Amino acid sequence: MSHKVDGDRVKKLNSKEYTEGLVCYWMNRDCRVEDNWALLFAQQKALEHKVPLIVVYNLDVGFLGGGYRQHHFKLTGLREVAQDLRLKRIPFFLVTESPTERALLDFLKNQKVGCLVTDFSPLRIQREWSTFLRKELGIPMYGVDAHNIIPIWETSDKKEFAARTIRPKINKKLPDFLTPFPALLKHPYEYPDTYQEIQWEDIIENSHFDDEVKKVDWLEPGFKAAREKLKHFVQQKLEGYALRRNDPNLSGVSDLSPYLHYGQIAPQRVALEVERAHVEADDKEAYLEELIVRRELADNFCFYEADYDSYKGIHEWAKKTLEAHREDEREFLYTREEFELAKTHDDLWNAAQIEMVKKGKMHGFMRMYWAKKILEWTQSPEEAFEVAIYLNDKYQLDGRDPNGYTGIAWSIGGIHDRAWTERPVFGKIRFMNYAGCKRKFDVDKYINTYLEKNPRT
Repeated sequence: MSHKVDGDRVKKLNSKEYTEGLVCYWMNRDCRVEDNWALLFAQQKALEHKVPLIVVYNLDVGFLGGGYRQHHFKLTGLREVAQDLRLKRIPFFLVTESPTERALLDFLKNQKVGCLVTDFSPLRIQREWSTFLRKELGIPMYGVDAHNIIPIWETSDKKEFAARTIRPKINKKLPDFLTPFPALLKHPYEYPDTYQEIQWEDIIENSHFDDEVKKVDWLEPGFKAAREKLKHFVQQKLEGYALRRNDPNLSGVSDLSPYLHYGQIAPQRVALEVERAHVEADDKEAYLEELIVRRELADNFCFYEADYDSYKGIHEWAKKTLEAHREDEREFLYTREEFELAKTHDDLWNAAQIEMVKKGKMHGFMRMYWAKKILEWTQSPEEAFEVAIYLNDKYQLDGRDPNGYTGIAWSIGGIHDRAWTERPVFGKIRFMNYAGCKRKFDVDKYINTYLEKNPRT
């Protein structure tokens, strides 16, 4: 293999050394064959030791509140992964149980795995899984950041205060890491045993997922669909993006966030295609700011802040101002069930909630309004965090993600923001209201799009 994965993308997770056995890539966050630094590094190690390479995915049913909608999207993409890996002579296995139980550990031992490679995630539960395996296995284990363009540990060694503090660090290192991907080779060392075909339909339909939230029919899962969506965005929607992106009535966004969340397409691939596009610099810069700076800032927050998904994780200035207004009278108060059923007095908020329930994806501008109003209409910021995360993770295809947790922490707790004019309830947290939305876009059009089709009325 002529190409070697940049060592800065890789972390050795223990002190064990390789003696014998095949190499396994424990696929977790980055569910794709193409453009996957973790898989490329795993193949690099397998070629180095002249042994077979296998890939395993550990399906944890109900992971962080996900139901049938999220699992259908994920598993449909994994089915494509298994097919693509077969063409490379790399077997794919599926284990169903929490990684901190015995199934994955037993699988690795039964397969006589001598080296384990996994992809990096900043989320608490996935880091706990990795720590568990690292302690239980007596083989070398490596972590590869295949999700961020610049590995999280290379960008910064601390929790960044805001986009303005991380942006120069990213811009300094981006030329070194925003490079073309090499191709995964057809693996020369064949897996010696037979293995059963995965019964995908049975797993997708019969794994006891919470099926209250149905799958979506407007977005096709998987790498090939993601590449087509990217192609369409670059050719048809990137031009004018800077002006169109914040109007929920315009089809101005990329719709790539579900694919990015499940790792069905690499952010680095998206960035390379956007950079090559023949459109105005302002449009490319606006999109790349979100794709690279804001997304990698979210990973930084979740990596360096243990309480990224709660009130405890926000800045002291924000806690101080919210505490000062904790007893302020709320004009409206709603229960979690009322929020979930879109039963508030505000049709704009209700429309955003219905968009999320129906499509599995809420427009980015409306996500901010949606979360801020939850702060305004609950008894406490702690409750606001709980309600917003519950709804986001239950309905959004891209829920259970650093972007979601950071977006909620920004909206409710001022993370990566500054202090604003003091107001009731919000204190100095940035305020948003209905009138401000009316100045930005046709609110009535947005409301009518979703309230007229409300499946709950």
